[in-house]
Amino acid sequence: MTETSNTSIKPALEWTDAHQVDLERILSVGEECISAEELKRMLLAKGRNTNVGFNLYDGFEPSGRMHIAQGVFKAMNVNKCTSAEGATFVFWVADWFALMNDKMGGDLEKIKIVGQYLIEVWRAAGMNLDHVVFKWASEEITQHASVYWPLLLDVARRFNITRIKKCCQIMGRLEGSLTAAQVLYPLMQCTDVFFLKADICQLGVDQRKVNMLAREYCDAANKKFKPIILSHHMLYGLKAGQEKMSKSDPDSAIFMEDTTEDVERKILQAYCPAVEEQQSTNIITSNEEGDAGKASMHLTVDNLKNPCLDYIQHIIFSPPGATFTAAGQTFYDFAAVKDAFLTGSITEEALKRGLIDELNRLLQPVRDHFTNDANAKHLLEQVQQFKKDAAPASSTPRRLDLSSHVPANAHLVFAPLPNSNPTLQQAVDLLARIRAGEGPRKTVLYLSDWSAMVCNANQADEKAIAAFYILLLTSLRALDATLMESVHVQYQSQAILTDPSNYWISVINVGRHFMLDKVMGDNMVDSDGVGGVIARLMQVADVAGVAPASMSLEESNQVVAELVSEFFSHKLPSSTAPTATIVKELDVRLQPVRESDALVTENDEYYLTDDPAVNVKSKMKKAFCEPGNTVFCPPIALATVFCLKKETPLVISRSEENGGTCNYEDVTALEKDFRSEALHPGDLKAGVTTAVMDIFTNLSSTIKADKEAVQATKTLKAFQKKMSKLKK
Repeated sequence: MTETSNTSIKPALEWTDAHQVDLERILSVGEECISAEELKRMLLAKGRNTNVGFNLYDGFEPSGRMHIAQGVFKAMNVNKCTSAEGATFVFWVADWFALMNDKMGGDLEKIKIVGQYLIEVWRAAGMNLDHVVFKWASEEITQHASVYWPLLLDVARRFNITRIKKCCQIMGRLEGSLTAAQVLYPLMQCTDVFFLKADICQLGVDQRKVNMLAREYCDAANKKFKPIILSHHMLYGLKAGQEKMSKSDPDSAIFMEDTTEDVERKILQAYCPAVEEQQSTNIITSNEEGDAGKASMHLTVDNLKNPCLDYIQHIIFSPPGATFTAAGQTFYDFAAVKDAFLTGSITEEALKRGLIDELNRLLQPVRDHFTNDANAKHLLEQVQQFKKDAAPASSTPRRLDLSSHVPANAHLVFAPLPNSNPTLQQAVDLLARIRAGEGPRKTVLYLSDWSAMVCNANQADEKAIAAFYILLLTSLRALDATLMESVHVQYQSQAILTDPSNYWISVINVGRHFMLDKVMGDNMVDSDGVGGVIARLMQVADVAGVAPASMSLEESNQVVAELVSEFFSHKLPSSTAPTATIVKELDVRLQPVRESDALVTENDEYYLTDDPAVNVKSKMKKAFCEPGNTVFCPPIALATVFCLKKETPLVISRSEENGGTCNYEDVTALEKDFRSEALHPGDLKAGVTTAVMDIFTNLSSTIKADKEAVQATKTLKAFQKKMSKLKK
């Protein structure tokens, strides 16, 4: 698993005045730092003269517009951070998300041009790019899909739905109105932190909750070094009551392409109170859990909420030694400006005129750059043309296309999620679902190894997951070699990695279509792991990728069948939804259902596919077999599955005085004699034991003849031993 770049390097230097300067510059960027002490230790270990260096990270989506907070304010903050020796600021250019959001008509090349334009804006705004790195998500995620997505699955498996819901307010959504995709976004943002090896998350206060999630992930995953959270101030919108600027409202902010006339008009119209609001204000609290208040995106109480003063404090006075001039007076700190305005020494008109002059001074280099620099001018012209063209969103749904990897119009069957050892019940159930598609169609057996990881199956141990599937496949071939010859086996991870970008876009699009409650269904609650939600979205995307004609599912997957039907109908109208059936073989459990019903290997509840002969016999002796009870009778169920359905008689050998040898060729006669107690439980068990022993003899010899299966058995035994020690 990818660690943050906080390595265990021992400090080589004592704390110096230079270190203190670096610390203070970085801290000046944020309204909050979690924690300053951790930042100090990191600077010692990775800052000056260590030849190691450290990374700060932020991200942006190339959506076409950049307001002054993202432009000038961000440039100033980056310069403060990178003035510290050893600092590299990594920008995550979220062009992949812009593609997913159908920006620029879903044309990735156009999106990249917009991204280059925004970088030029920063260059013109004075950002020192010498220690800045831009990483394009579309390239990084695709080139390193085998690292990025398993990391996301690992993040997801460690949190429940309740915790992730708390992060969803970064998207301005209340918990009751979430789409399923909105629980995926914070998981991806948390993944970005570790994928980019960020030492410091330098984002806005509005992203605080998901950044705190990254620190909690370190606790859950036993990572020693947590990313430091440096949250910068969120500038108010220019209109009354706007907690932050809005790209969708052109008058809520000064934008980097605004003319001098735009700046003047917007500032003169801006909300500019001199009297504090009387109502109480909820603010974000500095708790480690990140359970911030819902009403505000600010860390300090501010009942004035004056956006003009906010601009002056956080933009105009941001550079060291900055001044502000209004009504002929020059101010050397923000407190003096605020006091002069509140006491009436300078009027609202004078304050705004001074602010207009300063903002135009900051924006003029940007205007000049895009007028005089040929490359920048060309980028601007292209972006402006994109806006005029207003390309429609792509109507072609993005999804994984496995047509060159799997049979067309197949029958799709999902293997069960792994446990510590395949059971005979799992094998017979799976064979029943495969047989449900017998006929002219080929069957695709889908092994959801990545879904297993996100659901924390086998503790997300990749070797144990792989070993389970190897042993299960070997068992299926031993039980019905002829049937399995016509089955195409497809590992989910291999399928995804043929086209990871389109696959995960389809997963997110599935999530966008459905409300979270719909995906959860009746059998999932908020205290459950969020991985269960992600796995269901993935399963719908898996079906879309295979495009089968039919599929058979477990009873627990009824929700998925409904999701598939609706998604195909609304989002994939050109494709016919597969007919879905719920198929289950007879219950060959050896004991009745208990209050704590689980697949455990330490008791006699199930036959395991690798049970030795001694276990086969002892488990049958202990099997539930109540005289006269045919409602739940494991020996009859086993006889039905392995003898009578195959038109092989069940032979009951008895002495003449006990009724003599009897051959049963159908289940009706068998059940009749057992109900009337003409057939004793001991005699039934003895006859079934002989039949089952033949099955397990074949299973055992097949497994022993397969080197992979032998190794898989050893891997699972080692995994069971490891889990047993952890329980102690």
